[in-house]
Amino acid sequence: MKLGFGLYRHMLNTEHYNFAKQCGATHLVIHLVDYFGHNKDNADQPIGGKEGWGKAGNPNEIWSLEELLAIRKEINDHGLELEAIENFDPAHWHDILLDGPKKEQQMANLKQLIRNVGKAGIPVFGYNFSLAGVAARTQAPYARGKAISVGMDGGDDTPIPNGMVWNMVYDENAPEGTLPKIEHVELWSRLQYFLNEILPVAEEAGVKMAAHPDDPPMPYVRDTPRLVYQPHMYQKLIDTRHSPSNNLEFCLGSIAEMTEGDVYEATDTYSKQGKISYIHFRNIVGKVPNYKEVFVDEGDIDMFKILRILKNNNFDGVLIPDHTPQMTCDAPWYAGMAYAMGYMKAGLKAINE
Repeated sequence: MKLGFGLYRHMLNTEHYNFAKQCGATHLVIHLVDYFGHNKDNADQPIGGKEGWGKAGNPNEIWSLEELLAIRKEINDHGLELEAIENFDPAHWHDILLDGPKKEQQMANLKQLIRNVGKAGIPVFGYNFSLAGVAARTQAPYARGKAISVGMDGGDDTPIPNGMVWNMVYDENAPEGTLPKIEHVELWSRLQYFLNEILPVAEEAGVKMAAHPDDPPMPYVRDTPRLVYQPHMYQKLIDTRHSPSNNLEFCLGSIAEMTEGDVYEATDTYSKQGKISYIHFRNIVGKVPNYKEVFVDEGDIDMFKILRILKNNNFDGVLIPDHTPQMTCDAPWYAGMAYAMGYMKAGLKAINE
């Protein structure tokens, strides 16, 4: 197993590459979507709200091969490997999610993007097929010692306004109103279209498409259905189209928050299948609709038990802390991440002795 680090777009610079290296990381998972257009001062992770995370990117410009090669070279020059890009920009696939009139044009662009990712030598692309995206979360001193963290305290059935999907605004001039209500069968049908189109291209490009479970894992969020809100639903996604490129972005926190199943059984099941591309290694207390994210060593999950399961099943992918509570000091995000990384590094050493 490899120790990795996740970086948001505004963190793709020497300072953060060096910090990741200092923490013991060998690999990076990066975000190229800018979730922080309206929240630059506290950009530890996007929280958002009913107004979303801000404006989506340029719908006419996918990430080019030249841009991806330059980012990868910069990361390699700092002694790190680029393992994955996480998440499409809503501007690039909103009509694929919504079954809108531009979905075929957008799918052609996504196919080219995945070809670019493959040519740039980036092995994994993570995604979350969701209309609401990461929503309905709160922020408060939930973790040990009153450390600021995120959680959920009840659901959110506020309809999503037109022009927004995946928590970002792709059309500021959209007509008044909200997204039409659909049910789960329709969302699975849209996913089927996406996988049927993208997986053959991903196979040819040598890229694994890694699906994130719903966060938070509720049947409905913001009056929209969710796909993977129980552990067994990951299997349904895998079986929707059998492909060596149909993989999982395995978030331990999200899976432990689910009301059914067992995080250890799920880890064993999907790692045995060789379907886990990389892992969000974080801990929680509680289950939806009432849970809190906490320090990696204080939650409901026995993280060492998870590591032993992964070792027994010969998992050789990347673990990243994803996000973590902020510590009370001059550099809350850095301190929280360093704490998590130190625990993870010690855990990996311990199970290999």
